[in-house]
Amino acid sequence: MSPFKKTYVLKLYVAGNTPNSVRALKMLKNILEQEFQGVYALKVIDVLKNPQLAEEDKILATPTLAKILPPPVRKIIGDLSDREKVLIGLDLLYDEIREREAEDQ
Repeated sequence: MSPFKKTYVLKLYVAGNTPNSVRALKMLKNILEQEFQGVYALKVIDVLKNPQLAEEDKILATPTLAKILPPPVRKIIGDLSDREKVLIGLDLLYDEIREREAEDQ
């Protein structure tokens, strides 16, 4: 097992403090704390306050979750309530499986 832990860098784009934004953040934090406690960095970006960031990152709808690191960049738009879909959509579930398989060898 590698002594270095992989760090996941994520950005959650929301539009203000709407019920959808609050729900997306709550669901995401639950997933991250259960699956990646201590090995992730999450930045929440309010596109109403920072529209230039949304434009630069080509965000067309909110909520949008982007996995920045490790590559490749992956994005999920909309509902984040399904844990497995979020992990698969961000290619995180497969990372987790590959790491476990590597440790078993």
